Amino acid sequence: MTTEGHIAALERRHQELDKQIHSETQNRLKDDLMVASLKRKKLEVKDELYRLQGATRQ
Repeated sequence: MTTEGHIAALERRHQELDKQIHSETQNRLKDDLMVASLKRKKLEVKDELYRLQGATRQ
């Protein structure tokens, strides 16, 4: 997979996690641990995106 392809996949994953977080927080019986886990994963994806995007600019 090319770097651009990997970046695109990470962007999609970031959006999916955002949707899952939104869905979970709208749930009356939301699971705070699940939300925290999803947010942590989303941040990891974002960090990886920034790292890869920085590498492609150099």
